Amino acid sequence: MASKSNLSFETRAVNHPNPLVKRLFAIAERKQTNIVLSADLTTSKELLGIADSLGPYIAVLKTHIDILSDFNQDTIDGLVALSEKHDFLLFEDRKYIDIGNTVQKQYKGGVLKIHSWAHIVNASILAGEGIIQALDQTIREAGVQDRAILILAEMTSKGSLAIGEYTRASVEIARKYPDTVLGFVSTRELSKHSPNAPSTEDFVVFTTGVNISSKGDALGQQYQTPTTAMQGGSDFLIAGRGIYASADPIASVKEYQDAGWKAYKQRIATDKP
Repeated sequence: MASKSNLSFETRAVNHPNPLVKRLFAIAERKQTNIVLSADLTTSKELLGIADSLGPYIAVLKTHIDILSDFNQDTIDGLVALSEKHDFLLFEDRKYIDIGNTVQKQYKGGVLKIHSWAHIVNASILAGEGIIQALDQTIREAGVQDRAILILAEMTSKGSLAIGEYTRASVEIARKYPDTVLGFVSTRELSKHSPNAPSTEDFVVFTTGVNISSKGDALGQQYQTPTTAMQGGSDFLIAGRGIYASADPIASVKEYQDAGWKAYKQRIATDKP
């Protein structure tokens, strides 16, 4: 199968079946950024402040909404308003991993109301295909076109068991839900390594653990640079502490934006089929 990663986002958007992917690609091209800011902050004030100040330079804001000490409806309203103001998508890094019935309740109900505001959520298939089926069903029943799923196919933590057969199964399950599964959280492009990949397949790759200057941390996180991630087939680069915990977050996010976009442009210029 010919890789889609050699094509521009604009070209890939033309025939892509997922409306949210089309929107995501359009945002990236319009703002010239493929940065996903992982905002692992613990108060609504910090989260909304970072989203407002760094929003102009990112394509997606990734949240861990359950670590906020003061989450409320104002948090949701603030996130939605800022995503519209600064033209970025919201990705709640919930990592669903339970039986389908419970996942539906976690996604649509509860105090977090994730389905009401998050454009993207992710899930592990460790408990089986029912997780993806449950999320897919919830999205379809709502009749919306701006909700989608990422399957957690690989992780960057040292010793991760999300490898081998688990990763292969993630791809096979994703193929059954092309309207709602937009792609993977993974360290590389997965489709081109699969013998069963249709020629039209175009899953989007979000890569975690991107850091310009660090190779890891004391808790087993392993990093890639924007260049190595893009060379491996990543489309969107997830970076967190390297940006928001720096002395000058705006200067840092601009540095990541420039590095990520340069690596993307180099790939589509040189990686010909």
